[in-house]
Amino acid sequence: MKKQDKAPEIYRRLTKAFPDAHCELNHENPFQLLIATILSAQCTDVRVNMVTPLLFKTYPNPEKLALAEQLSVEEIIRSTGFYKNKAKNIIGCAQALVSSHKGQVPQSIEELAALPGVGRKTANVVLSNCFDINEGVVVDTHVKRISGLLGLTKEETPEKIEVDLMKLFPQKDWGMLSHLMIFHGRRTCIARRPQCDLCVLLDLCPSKLKKSRSK
Repeated sequence: MKKQDKAPEIYRRLTKAFPDAHCELNHENPFQLLIATILSAQCTDVRVNMVTPLLFKTYPNPEKLALAEQLSVEEIIRSTGFYKNKAKNIIGCAQALVSSHKGQVPQSIEELAALPGVGRKTANVVLSNCFDINEGVVVDTHVKRISGLLGLTKEETPEKIEVDLMKLFPQKDWGMLSHLMIFHGRRTCIARRPQCDLCVLLDLCPSKLKKSRSK
């Protein structure tokens, strides 16, 4: 089956399998999600969710975080890894929000990507989850791996993978597509121990078929 033909079926099956798929970074507003997503780089959502309650209690808005001392922020977020650079970025991001956006999180990918510590992936996360704006597909490690396994892309870089996925799925589904693939990657198609016998996409997965024929 061509990837153009199986893409809608993949989406349908994943939606049925994971009807509760959602962003697993805890947040109450766009500012919190923006900061949490920056912290999630090379870190699990579970770990980020462990540090953000204290972070947002101490710095509840961009104005407070913009005035924070870096060492104080570093101490709170230390366990997320690369904490020095992350502390610098989230403080700088807050300062940019205050100075250039009146303390509000912008709603365009260009303005978001211009903020310290924010790239296209983070911008897409915020736009999709907070403003219901689908400018692209969030490509994290799960989306990258599963897209490749399913034969939806042969590309290796997130930017090129995103382009391929945007061609295969309607724009209205781009935000949810990432959640569905991430849920699938965390619960079924686990990187080091894939549960192929439980996979709803088994017959659509060329990687599984190749493995079966090689046995």
